[in-house]
Amino acid sequence: MGSVGIQIIEGNPHLRSLLGWHLQQAGYRVFQAASLYQAREVFHLRQPTLVILDSELPDGDALEFCGWLLRQQRPYILMLSARNTEADIVAGLKAGADDYLTKPFGMQEFLARIEALIRRNRMTLPPAYLDYGDLKIDLVQRRVRFKEELVDLTPQEFSLLYVLAQADGLPLSRSELLHRAWPDAIDNPRTIDTHVLSLRKKLETDPRQPSLIQTVRNVGYRFNPEFLRGSVSTLDQTSHFQRHSDRSVPKMVTTESHWG
Repeated sequence: MGSVGIQIIEGNPHLRSLLGWHLQQAGYRVFQAASLYQAREVFHLRQPTLVILDSELPDGDALEFCGWLLRQQRPYILMLSARNTEADIVAGLKAGADDYLTKPFGMQEFLARIEALIRRNRMTLPPAYLDYGDLKIDLVQRRVRFKEELVDLTPQEFSLLYVLAQADGLPLSRSELLHRAWPDAIDNPRTIDTHVLSLRKKLETDPRQPSLIQTVRNVGYRFNPEFLRGSVSTLDQTSHFQRHSDRSVPKMVTTESHWG
């Protein structure tokens, strides 16, 4: 349980401290934030498994923040709220919360809800990293190795590479990449071009003739797993990546494994 990170985003400092203390006593790693602005920074830095989100924060809309979380490496979300009408609960769940707990609540119920969400997370066994042979994408530490060398990517470059790799060879438009990989709304889709160029300089043998991140004319960009074929060892747990027999198969290693 000690490996599970939980982020608390709660405006009330006394409640935030109380929840954090109980979670730490239960063996969780706890990261706290008092505002949505601070929460974004903490989330990118810590990558928690579960987020506890107060529905009423001083600097933004918690429902919109749920949508932002959905576009990240998605954590489980427990929403806390003094609003207890059916309409409020439905709105929270539809926005992306996995569970909704109304204030005031008992600490035993709170901990039981947390444990239930953590059990659900363990049952799904999300991958700790994607292994394409020469290219390894660590989803926990947000690091990338190419041909055994650590590649120094910015947080935004990592997010872009991860979204491209998730598409499993399918082309994605610039607007779709902005929606999936950028934490905030950006008006200029050409921002993608700048970051793709930077990724190519760090990952391609010849950035002027890219093999790994390819341009798809009149569409956008695609990650090319075929380029890495031959350096990948197949894993029997990756059947859902084997949609096309002529594609390289990434090796997905769960959070119970270790990345060397």
